[in-house]
Amino acid sequence: MDALSRILQRLQLRAEILAHVAYCGHWAVDTSGKRMASFHLIQRGNCWLHVEGRAPQLLNAGDFVLFPHDSPHIVSSGPEITEDIVINQPEPDQEGPATQMLCGYFEFQSRAMWPLLDGLSPVVVIDLASSMELGDTQRLLQLIIHELSVEQPGNKEVIDKLAYVLFVHVLRSEMRRGQTAGLLAALNDPKVGQALNLIHYDPSAPWSLEQLARKVGMSRSSFAERFRDLVGESPMRYLTAWRMQQAVDLLTQGDLSVSAVAEACGYQSEVAFRKAFRSVVGKTPGEVRQSA
Repeated sequence: MDALSRILQRLQLRAEILAHVAYCGHWAVDTSGKRMASFHLIQRGNCWLHVEGRAPQLLNAGDFVLFPHDSPHIVSSGPEITEDIVINQPEPDQEGPATQMLCGYFEFQSRAMWPLLDGLSPVVVIDLASSMELGDTQRLLQLIIHELSVEQPGNKEVIDKLAYVLFVHVLRSEMRRGQTAGLLAALNDPKVGQALNLIHYDPSAPWSLEQLARKVGMSRSSFAERFRDLVGESPMRYLTAWRMQQAVDLLTQGDLSVSAVAEACGYQSEVAFRKAFRSVVGKTPGEVRQSA
């Protein structure tokens, strides 16, 4: 299993559809401020995206917009936000062309997702109509819309699972675009990506910087520099952080003793494990277990 698949195993994604409506006349919508990654799909018509520090951007049918870091934004009917428009309260009985939108949130409860999100731009705009490669994403969104319209038993669980796949599609699209930094770029790199696969395949192995460099066919210094440039931290620090994420899952989802969790995460000494855990997580193993 590749590194991205193992990271996504701990995704713990919850999806929420906020609105699936058609807007007419003068209107404006703001879904930021919820501490979640909001998204919009323009199904029909067009509208304008307003983000601080950027010129207003025209969005057309087929555009999918994601805000991974909950960036403040407004989607509106025009290129300017006039004083008479009330945010999130479209006026009833308005005439004119309709803009059909699907709006919602992704919420990530797992710390494992943070490095992936950090590598994404504040605003991700994907034109689903521009590439044959995105045809599966279009069909996936159609399935979500269908589930919203039929309201059959179990559709909330189906929508959550489809939203999970939708987020994976977004990550793949960003990887194809050629990320230059961050975890997505590292996963796409032939050498660093191979090292990440090794780490995630067996995080409890006694990896050293020298071993990882040798496995991917690089010198110790070149590998360490390349890894830090892409991921933003050293290979050993990344390994420790991933081990602690695994430890949090074991502590909160099972009844293993702290010493057994330490061994499962590659630590022969419980004292060393506790020290590393507190340094990364900010709490003791016992405090994390108790809070869960």
